[in-house]
Amino acid sequence: MKPTGATPLRRLLALACDIQPREVSATLTSFLLVLILMGAYYLLRPLRDAMASNWTDAEVSWLWTFTFAFSVIAVSLYGAAVTRVRFHYLVPGVYGFFAATFVLFYLGATALPDADTLDKAFYVWISVFSLFHISVFWSFMADTFSKSQSKRLFGFIGAGASVGAIAGPAVVTFLAGSAGTEPLLLVAAVMLVLTLPVIGLLQRLKATALHNEETQADAGDIARIGGNPLAGYVVFFQRNSGFLWGIGLFIFLYTAISSFVYFELKNLLAHYDEARRAQIWAAMDLVVNTLTIVIAAFATGRIAKHLGLPFTLAMVPVAICAGMLLLAAAPMVSIVVAVQVARRAGNYAISRPAREMLFTAVDRETRFKAKPVIDIVIYRGGDMLNAWGFTALTQGLGLGMAAVAGVGAAIAALWAAVGIYLGRRFNAMRPDIEATSQPESVAADPAP
Repeated sequence: MKPTGATPLRRLLALACDIQPREVSATLTSFLLVLILMGAYYLLRPLRDAMASNWTDAEVSWLWTFTFAFSVIAVSLYGAAVTRVRFHYLVPGVYGFFAATFVLFYLGATALPDADTLDKAFYVWISVFSLFHISVFWSFMADTFSKSQSKRLFGFIGAGASVGAIAGPAVVTFLAGSAGTEPLLLVAAVMLVLTLPVIGLLQRLKATALHNEETQADAGDIARIGGNPLAGYVVFFQRNSGFLWGIGLFIFLYTAISSFVYFELKNLLAHYDEARRAQIWAAMDLVVNTLTIVIAAFATGRIAKHLGLPFTLAMVPVAICAGMLLLAAAPMVSIVVAVQVARRAGNYAISRPAREMLFTAVDRETRFKAKPVIDIVIYRGGDMLNAWGFTALTQGLGLGMAAVAGVGAAIAALWAAVGIYLGRRFNAMRPDIEATSQPESVAADPAP
């Protein structure tokens, strides 16, 4: 029951979440923070993807190999930093550091006549950045809000990520053609700098409005992950191995489809100039994130409730299999774009929430230790291996788009079968969770 005298803003927020008056300022500030962060990332992502068409499949495969290596190193270094540096300094330090690197990339791009090596470094760096911009944010949220508040407010706060993921590509679509791509690096850097006073405000609101001075992120769990990077691998290989390996295989097969479609698109867009490519990639991001919000809000919960988790996990792979078969029959750029949009929107709105639900069937140690191995190492490793696999098919065996699409259809069919297996295993492991359970929607995945 709404309190008498509640402001219009308070009543509006109450429609979205169970929020108390003293939490309004911190919640809206957190919403703004993640909106800016996701906007900055999605401002840079089309620039990165537009560069890929300048390089051969082998060159991009090497870049993905470097991304995998740097991601593993960076995650380990960040995990060690979390155990030694207070979030009060760590969070603004991370964003300030990345803002400075984007300014350096801008200076290099405008000063160097031949920036191919710099472009490749930027491509890898943005891929590394994608692992941190949202991960650090949620660590900060865990340090700001209490556990009871997080259950009520994090869903609404997370919606800011989807809004930012729409705003970023929209800026690229309108500005890249007239101003070029280099100034967008400065725009992204400024956006990251703007997060610093927002972070400072949130740190003050934690004490003055939320009265959560004693609330701290669970540093013990983070320390165990960062302090012993091999612990996650041990858990992954030894505990509930069939189920965890199945999740790992599900992600690996998803990256296979992602890699195939990504490479096809970057080859098809090679004859466009870089600014036009950035606009095309940004337009796809805009459509994907708009569809994600609509599907997650009105369809995902109903699908899981009425059709069950096995169907939910297999739904997108089956649709992609059909799209790949259509592409094999009629290899056209419009179909590749449609498959890309369907793959990403379907993953963000349906497959990813359903996949996250699988981790409710395992113990807490597995979630903290093995999940990063699956989400980051297997994901990036899948990117790397599948990139080389695509290169072998195209440059090694000389297969065309239709033949590669046929291989992709077979992979998607296997992906669907693994999804059905995982859904059934989940139901057997957690009989207390009915098929009526509704997975929560999550923010768009920054990975390619």
